[in-house]
Amino acid sequence: MDQPAHKLRGSVTTLVFCVSALLALGLVMLYSAGMSGKGPQLLLRQMAWGTLGLMGCVSMAALDYSVLRKAAWPIYLVSVALLGVVLVVGDPINGARRWLGYEGFRVQPSEFAKFGLILLLAWHCERNMRHMHDLRRGILQPALLIGVVLGLVFVEPDRGTTILLAGVSAVMLIVAGVRWSHLLPPAVAGAGGLAFLLIQDPMRLRRILAWLHPEEHREGAGFQAYQGMIALGSGGLEGLGLGNGRQKLGFIPEHHTDFIFSVIGEELGLVATLGVLVAFCLIVLCGVRIALRARDAFGMLVGCGVTFLIGFQAFINIGVVTSVLPNKGISLPFISYGGSNLVLMLTSVGVLLSIARQAVPNASPNLFEAKALPAAQAS
Repeated sequence: MDQPAHKLRGSVTTLVFCVSALLALGLVMLYSAGMSGKGPQLLLRQMAWGTLGLMGCVSMAALDYSVLRKAAWPIYLVSVALLGVVLVVGDPINGARRWLGYEGFRVQPSEFAKFGLILLLAWHCERNMRHMHDLRRGILQPALLIGVVLGLVFVEPDRGTTILLAGVSAVMLIVAGVRWSHLLPPAVAGAGGLAFLLIQDPMRLRRILAWLHPEEHREGAGFQAYQGMIALGSGGLEGLGLGNGRQKLGFIPEHHTDFIFSVIGEELGLVATLGVLVAFCLIVLCGVRIALRARDAFGMLVGCGVTFLIGFQAFINIGVVTSVLPNKGISLPFISYGGSNLVLMLTSVGVLLSIARQAVPNASPNLFEAKALPAAQAS
């Protein structure tokens, strides 16, 4: 395997270290979560999914990421098809159809769609690099690609992933050179439409009201968030000790998935939660640095896409647990229990490593237009 560009070795080392540390912490916390009655089941399943994810990471790191350029459309179309299938035959859980399962094995097509959308947006923006300031190529055509995925995810329903993908898509378009005057109107319209639909949804409206007035709804819609805050507060600086958390004993629903950050805070304290925050910040910084050194526009856009996917997802999850944001079903990357997301995140890290391996050492982050030349030659 080729060595990464000299100036990126520090970023690659930091990225790998942070991801490894978060993975290890996740396994430890799932072992602790199993003490509440699930036993080693969660840990063993997560280890199996983690093995698949690491295989995907190593495979992508060893490959030339440019192969994804040719696979962008097939991956996108397959992901859209799976999103359609899950709406018809998906396993209904808590009123949502988000999973396809067979004899205990379940996958979440929206995780696959995240990767497919990032690849196709990067492909489109690269091919139209010199025309992204146009309304048609810069906004209307990408909006169609984005809208298909977001619409299917929204009706599952999965509002959190819809918002996440909208944010990642917006960042990629900004990096590609879309004019703010073209981007802001549809962004405002989309946010307004989403807000209107959320208000019309009784369950989501209760969650928003519980977020605004937690004390009034602590026994109802705000129960999970309120208990999560209690867990974080009771941990103090150093925590109660691994396995000694009390809130996971039936007080916090989904403590091993969406609210595992609260278990970390209760058992390992403020020191550990700050360490998690620092790790995700370093992952984002390293990912952006790698993306800006990519040898072509496709690598830069894919690198930015997967980096902000990890960063935004972590921000939303931690924001929900700390009551900075309303409750949404978003897992914490590398830590929360969940096979599909773990495989996607580790594969995304592999893509970043592939981009770093073929990076241009002296590339200027400001010369984005210059990266369009390899794209034109490749197409």
